[in-house]
Amino acid sequence: MLIIPALLASAPVALPPEDRAPVEASATAVVHPETPAVEAKRETDPPAPAAGKRRRHPPGDSLEGFNRAMFGTWQVLDKAVYRPAAMGYKHVVPKQLRTGIRHVLSNLAEPLVFLNFLLQGKPRSASRTLARFVLNSTVGVGGLIDVAKDKSINLPHRNNGFGTTLALYGVGPGPYIFLPFLGPSTLRDFVGSSSEGLVLPLAVGKPFDTIEYQLSTAVVGGLDLRAESDAGLRALLSGAVDPYATLRSTWLQDRAAEIESIRHGDKAPETSQEGQTELDDPLADPANPGETKQPVPELSDPLEDPAVTP
Repeated sequence: MLIIPALLASAPVALPPEDRAPVEASATAVVHPETPAVEAKRETDPPAPAAGKRRRHPPGDSLEGFNRAMFGTWQVLDKAVYRPAAMGYKHVVPKQLRTGIRHVLSNLAEPLVFLNFLLQGKPRSASRTLARFVLNSTVGVGGLIDVAKDKSINLPHRNNGFGTTLALYGVGPGPYIFLPFLGPSTLRDFVGSSSEGLVLPLAVGKPFDTIEYQLSTAVVGGLDLRAESDAGLRALLSGAVDPYATLRSTWLQDRAAEIESIRHGDKAPETSQEGQTELDDPLADPANPGETKQPVPELSDPLEDPAVTP
């Protein structure tokens, strides 16, 4: 992800009038003259905040303090480890081979997509996913070539998972979570993705239950995703006043759009085989349910957190 030299510093916040400590003077009080130095200090010192007032967390981000600390940790790790390793991977491994590996990993996930469409009561999407898996596993040489996405066949990969299934059954997203090794998520999606990781090892066994397979696929998949998303992350975060809030709001909007697309139709949003995420056309912020669907202006340089209600 994007290189940022150091941890974000908390920006000073101007307190509203009601949060400022009142300064009252008695009509009978004796006012002693102050030296110029004392007067200058009084004029430059910020007003003390009222006792008992605490900063409100944005809706859906009750763990904001923890998340911001983890985001800062990720920024440091990304500068020192993640991005250099991903760029090295992109430079050393030829593009055709990277694309083939990406297709294989995507094809291995198709059974889970198929299972979730069945659990969601969407047989048409489930059948299309099954046809895609069979075609790519045979004609596509184990998924190395994505022949199913050809326009004449029109069976592109569709994102789906247990987190989406839980959402369709009424499970709320829970608090927003950011972890350095996993990125943005919610409690619901974190539980869903953790459950998905157990399906193939338990249902199939070897090689999916070996530490060598799990570690190698996680590392290669992570490097490829980081390398392919580099340009998009730079465009999104490089000019942002608050990169953490920008990424949080954009990710939550895209995730809500993905779930709603599956909820209201038998078509889930397509994922580019080049690993690019859909950051260009988000719907309304899911933290504000009453907000109408409209693009969020200036996501690359927000003046205030879009998730905060006035």
